[in-house]
Amino acid sequence: MGLELRRIVVYEVWMRLKSEFRTSFGSTLERPALLVRVEERGGEEGWGEVVAGEGPWYSYETFQTAWHVIDSYLIPTLSKLGVYEPERVARAFSRVRGHNMAKAGVEEAIWDLKARVEGRPLWEVLGGVRSKVESGVSIGIQRSVEDLLRVVAGFLERGYRRVKIKIEPGWDVGPARAVRREYPDVPLQVDANAAYSLADMQVFRELDKLDLLMIEQPLHYDDLIDHAELARIISTPICLDESIKSVRDAAAAYKLGSAQVINLKPGRVGGLVESLRIHGLWSSSLGRPLWVGGMLETGVGRGHLVALATLPGVRYPNDISASDRYYDEDIVEPPWTLNKDGTITAPSKPGIGVEVLVERVERASRRTKEYRL
Repeated sequence: MGLELRRIVVYEVWMRLKSEFRTSFGSTLERPALLVRVEERGGEEGWGEVVAGEGPWYSYETFQTAWHVIDSYLIPTLSKLGVYEPERVARAFSRVRGHNMAKAGVEEAIWDLKARVEGRPLWEVLGGVRSKVESGVSIGIQRSVEDLLRVVAGFLERGYRRVKIKIEPGWDVGPARAVRREYPDVPLQVDANAAYSLADMQVFRELDKLDLLMIEQPLHYDDLIDHAELARIISTPICLDESIKSVRDAAAAYKLGSAQVINLKPGRVGGLVESLRIHGLWSSSLGRPLWVGGMLETGVGRGHLVALATLPGVRYPNDISASDRYYDEDIVEPPWTLNKDGTITAPSKPGIGVEVLVERVERASRRTKEYRL
């Protein structure tokens, strides 16, 4: 029997990071997020997070476009359903082309609610097979190689199992080589966020010598063809992020030979339903590995990432770090913490396994809208 919703609340919250996070497409110190709270008629509630940023840099979506799409299209679509299950919601949302981050935030809240009503942890509902997930750390572009090495050392001391460094033209081979020289045995990968082209082949040949786990999204954010050519030339596995927005993209990447690995982000692909489809194709059917990436989420979005990372096809450390990696004060209790062995525990409590501190959410909110169904 499906869920019956009575209320939805959308919050526009702003969260200040502990330090600036810089990638090839810009820097972030304070980030917006839309939090979606759904409540069923019995009083139980679920939470999801829209990860669209302030500007159209990683994606064409922004928190402003996501608010508009949720308000004008997704909520009206939900109001016509009557009974709510994640798969049914995903099918209804498919009428809206694109806007995956907006869809994901709403759908995640339905998933969390479903698991809470059933009295089961979300990771178990999704088909997870492990109660702990491996945690890696993503390190933004630094002011100097010395700063980079200092930051890397700090995270390794805390127990993170893998290091990923952001790169861009002019900040690539040298920093990666310095980290590899200092830490020859640490799992290391680089993330270009689509900053290069095939004309930069010499950069890739040099990176290919550093025994990297993978090179993430080196070429255009919407490309599969050039990535396939690059994959034939270098031996380091290519991981696709921005280029994979659906299970169709994953199938095309496999047929073309564009990637050996996928970074799976529910916000990028439209939610957990599509994430499960990609996992089913890429890992269950094709036997290829993937891992779960992050978008500077609050504790709400982080809970959904942890649940997704328990799936059997996740075979690399994930970009899922502790709450205190980014925030002095998270909006969930308890905050997400890193175990001494470099893992994060998937909670045994129902849903995402943490409680949202509504007073903190309201304090961080600049805009709120409530919908009655």
